[in-house]
Amino acid sequence: MIIVLGTSCKKIVQVDAPYTSISDENVFKEDNNAIAVLTGIFTQMSQAGTMTGNSSINLYAGLSADELVLYNSNPLPNYVSYYTNSLLALSPAQNYGSELWSPLYSYIYQCNAAIEGLNGSTSLTASVKKQLLGEAKFLRAFFYFYLVNLYGDVPLALSADYKVNGSLARSSTPAVYQQIIIDLNDAKELLSSDYLNGNLKNYPSSLLAERVRPNKWAAIALLARVQLYAGNWSDAESSASDLIENNTMYDTVALNDVFLKNSREAIWQLQPVRGGSNTEEAKTFILSPDLPNGYDRPVYLSSQLLNSFELNDQRKVAGNWIDSCTLLGTTYFFPFKYKNIEATVTEYFMVLRLGEQYLIRSEARANLGNINGGASDLNVIRARAGLSPTTANDQNSLMSAILHENQVELFTEWANRWFDLKRTGKVDAVMNIVTPMKSNGAVHWQSYQQIYPILFSDLKKNQSLKQNLGY
Repeated sequence: MIIVLGTSCKKIVQVDAPYTSISDENVFKEDNNAIAVLTGIFTQMSQAGTMTGNSSINLYAGLSADELVLYNSNPLPNYVSYYTNSLLALSPAQNYGSELWSPLYSYIYQCNAAIEGLNGSTSLTASVKKQLLGEAKFLRAFFYFYLVNLYGDVPLALSADYKVNGSLARSSTPAVYQQIIIDLNDAKELLSSDYLNGNLKNYPSSLLAERVRPNKWAAIALLARVQLYAGNWSDAESSASDLIENNTMYDTVALNDVFLKNSREAIWQLQPVRGGSNTEEAKTFILSPDLPNGYDRPVYLSSQLLNSFELNDQRKVAGNWIDSCTLLGTTYFFPFKYKNIEATVTEYFMVLRLGEQYLIRSEARANLGNINGGASDLNVIRARAGLSPTTANDQNSLMSAILHENQVELFTEWANRWFDLKRTGKVDAVMNIVTPMKSNGAVHWQSYQQIYPILFSDLKKNQSLKQNLGY
């Protein structure tokens, strides 16, 4: 196991914070203050919380699915509820499953306020206004993607008017997806094709470019995923192809280079903001002989995931994407995609990457009946892992092979496994087996548990808002 120690680096995207609130029109009169609003959102995302670390989408969804095991000395009741698929919404004190609800809507509020402020501004530099509008719409789509996949039908708030938002009923999942696609298509046209620095200027060389502000290609990458989830196979194939064919900017890289900062596989990353640290994911997942220690590193990899790797899969080889430690005679395996805890920053937190785009296009092509094309894309990912080409030769076997490859390629990345089980209709079959194992037979899976419960206090405030069935 490699843990590099060192010092922090200066944050490339660092810009002075706005001097007033995001809703104040003065913020959007000057370029630097307007830029700082969006930079502030990226900074929040990089901090331990909803997006990364031990209270993140990754952790909660990994516990809900069949990826992570909760270390048995960890007493936090919300962790136990996610892990045993026994979420509930009985009172403000007993409301496990809604931890992500308010933070995601807080982000959306900031995006809405930024969009309104930017649209109303007449003094910003045109290129700055265009880029920031693209970033705000991209981010709003990103946050709604996670809301709708975690909670199902959700209120679609598109303004910063709290009075209007406070009485919204839930919009249907197709309506939310429609808005996500609108925002991403807008963002695709607004965002720069290049990566821009903290002042929204081009880097002097593409080799020096930090991939931490979303560009046009990030919007296309998320659009490919959304189109796949929405069943728009041709559109998903086309969007993923745009990324894959842009080989001047993007390419697959060796396994242990994928998660390095600004790797050629990276489409969009978040830059660590904690001084003297790499990613929060490394802090959450890496174990050593005196850990797991409960709160800070509460999980390790499940036998279901470990047993799903094929023989000779290099992703499972110790020190590549998985590592292990032994504690009191028991060996614990943990995600090791991020290898550095305290260090001169060498790794950025990956949000969107090219490897996923090959799997998206593979699945889209399989659904379109292009078996050879789908298998070819799948084999790009398999070859990097040291595996032979797939033997799948019809639609059913290829779809099964793709879902399996998603499991071993994208594990513990952005709830991919949890979402895959739900969107492919596999969740009941898998969780009927896994949930009793996780709870020692105390809890049996019920299908409604695939959708998390809505925040109890929001239900009390907004009579138009109804709880998800089963809670």
